[in-house]
Amino acid sequence: MSKKPFYITTPIYYPSGEPHIGHCYTTVACDTIARYKRMQGHDVMFLTGTDEHGLKIEQKAAEQGVTPKEYVDVIVSKFKNLCKYMNISYDRYIRTTDDYHVEAVQNVFKELYDRGYIYKGEYSGKYCTPCESFWTDSQLDENGCCPECHSPVKFVKEEAYFFKMSPFAERIEKLLMETDYLRPKTRAVELVNNFLKPGLEELCVSRSSFTWGVPVSFDEKHVVYVWIDALSNYITALGYENSAHSDFEKYWPADVHMVAKDIMRFHAIIWPAMLMALDLPLPKHLAVHGYITMQSKGGESVKMSKSLGNVVDPFVLGERYGCDFIRYHILREIALDADSLFSNEIMINRINSDLANGFGNLVSRTVAMADKYFGGTLPAGREGDALDDEFKATVTSLCGEVDKCIDETKLKQALEEISKVVDRANKYIDETEPWKLGKDDTKKARLAAVLYNLLEAIRITSALLAPFMPTTMPKVWEQIGASAADVEYEKLSKFGVLPENVTVHKGEILFPRIDVDKEIEELNAILTKNMEAAKAKLSAEEKGEAPKEEIQLAPEITIDDFAKVEIRVAKVVACEKVKKSDKLLCLQLDDGMGGRQVVSGIAQYYEPEDLIGKKLQLIANLKPVKLRGVDSNGMICAADTPDGVKVIFVDDSIPVGSKVR
Repeated sequence: MSKKPFYITTPIYYPSGEPHIGHCYTTVACDTIARYKRMQGHDVMFLTGTDEHGLKIEQKAAEQGVTPKEYVDVIVSKFKNLCKYMNISYDRYIRTTDDYHVEAVQNVFKELYDRGYIYKGEYSGKYCTPCESFWTDSQLDENGCCPECHSPVKFVKEEAYFFKMSPFAERIEKLLMETDYLRPKTRAVELVNNFLKPGLEELCVSRSSFTWGVPVSFDEKHVVYVWIDALSNYITALGYENSAHSDFEKYWPADVHMVAKDIMRFHAIIWPAMLMALDLPLPKHLAVHGYITMQSKGGESVKMSKSLGNVVDPFVLGERYGCDFIRYHILREIALDADSLFSNEIMINRINSDLANGFGNLVSRTVAMADKYFGGTLPAGREGDALDDEFKATVTSLCGEVDKCIDETKLKQALEEISKVVDRANKYIDETEPWKLGKDDTKKARLAAVLYNLLEAIRITSALLAPFMPTTMPKVWEQIGASAADVEYEKLSKFGVLPENVTVHKGEILFPRIDVDKEIEELNAILTKNMEAAKAKLSAEEKGEAPKEEIQLAPEITIDDFAKVEIRVAKVVACEKVKKSDKLLCLQLDDGMGGRQVVSGIAQYYEPEDLIGKKLQLIANLKPVKLRGVDSNGMICAADTPDGVKVIFVDDSIPVGSKVR
């Protein structure tokens, strides 16, 4: 049986600054849907990438004294690191500077020109550089600024090419109002009232006042304006008008585009108009979500913004909780039809209520009781009860409910449905009172049935949670004795899949409860420091000064103290991940002294194969320790950077065993 193709995309992100948790939602949401569809057996294509052209990039690069390509290369590496850190399973990553995309965009532009939809004229009007958007006077905010980012706009006048939008107005209005293309429907009403009813204006699609962009093939003093360049990525990445890929016929039209509401106009109006002009099928769905907001000192909610210094660094949160906690929180909090307020307190309380007290408590209690009363292996005898039938029906109906939510891109609601079943399972424990059954030898068969039912509930809920929390759920399966075959999608609507004599394996607490007051105090201190640093940097940039970063040193030491540390050059000869750990790598080193093993917490930043053959600095006389049960004889040197942890490698010409001084 052939797999049905499923194509899902995030918008390609504009790399004009540091990635933050506000960038995470769309990508994590699409990753979750992609994982779920793969679990269902679909042939998934999950696309993300970066939109790297435009005036702002050119200006930022000039400020730093580098070329635009050099500038975006650095920022793109940070976005890719964030994807890796958040466990994003994209199938293809497109950059608008990729040669094949440039070729395809030129072909698309020429095709639209040849069809009579693009013509040359002169543009004069208001332009917002940060948003790369043109606005009419009626669209500006009450201060005459950009209605999206509220930055000042500039009056520009230049020769430009224009795309005729008006021929498609009626079809686009029907698309938005009479189909399920745009979700939620309230967004469609907003777009029709604000942009279609007043009349669609011709769209400026080229610029001649800067050069960082795709040249118009037949008029090279013009570069293709960002939205034709950027929006075309969804089809060029599949091979449309280029020979780099050959997936267009297979995957197009897209099943889901997902974007934040600030760019819905471009995806709901301009993109369909482009496709209509090219006589191409339209995407099936455009899912538009709200912002992650924070509360200002005045009490109102404001969008996360780097310029305000109120962004939350996902690397900081990930270091404290692990990426699955962050994935769960943002997916549980954000609905398509509303903004979501982020605060440290909301996040910690959500982790404690849903994961520590809810699902984590269910797993630990069930496994602990199976271990206590049956030595970990349930006996074959079972004694059912009428209560069990209702419980089983609730559990086995969950998969269908989650399927529906995923199909409607309602991830928050999907997690709510799973939480209901987790709550029902915890209530089932209170109803059956297994601790009382365990005291009566005549009721062991009933106790075995209760625990088996709970393990089955955990099997099904954990499998449905796996696309949301892909790192943690395999650890749950190990504890409840479930094999990979037991958690296949086809078995998630069935009860009784685990072996009758299933054996559990008591392990670590997967979701430890967090001390709310202590954690909020520490996180608020980090956030305050970050906000002060961001404001200082912004102030320095406005004054044309180089930003100064405050560095706090540890207490002074003497030369005698330093002499106690033995640093030697060592070469990595083998490396692998430490079992049951997301953060640890086990390195086998040639240290010039017979070799040694070192465990290092860098698995979130390096794949094992990235390190093999590299030479690095080893703290050779550190007292041996055990990390997750694995011996570690020393420590490797690494640096904390804005991009995460970086190992300090040494020149390959330096012999192993050489002393660093």
